[in-house]
Amino acid sequence: MSRKTAQTRALDRLITDINDNAAETARMTGRAAFKPSVMEAMRSVPREEFVEPADPDRAYVNRPLGIGFGQTISQPFIVALMSDIFDLEPHDKVLEIGTGCGYQTAVLAALAGQVYSMEVVPDLSQRAGATLAKLNHTIVHLKEGNGRDG
Repeated sequence: MSRKTAQTRALDRLITDINDNAAETARMTGRAAFKPSVMEAMRSVPREEFVEPADPDRAYVNRPLGIGFGQTISQPFIVALMSDIFDLEPHDKVLEIGTGCGYQTAVLAALAGQVYSMEVVPDLSQRAGATLAKLNHTIVHLKEGNGRDG
């Protein structure tokens, strides 16, 4: 099986897991399913681009993964849930504090008109910026600094 086929199958399983988790947690979240736009954003963002180079096979597992500096890339279900709760429209502007690896940033960019994101860890900020530029996310504006400073 080719790497691309394996990734497509892994992504399909991840989308199924996210849908199943939404149904299972509906009593707590108030959302039995996520908007089609959110699920399309989850499908369109290549998570393997945001994980550690040693972890590409784990990119589509529905759990957080370490990205260095004591940080994690969030569990895909949580990214989908947060993105759905935001009820974003294509003209909206988003301020994100804590870019991390940029995965949530990329999902938000698939849903909103502009995303402004700040990351305090210089290496993570630079890595996220490079990944987002590689994926041509021109509506994302990154700033390196501490979000507590305003």
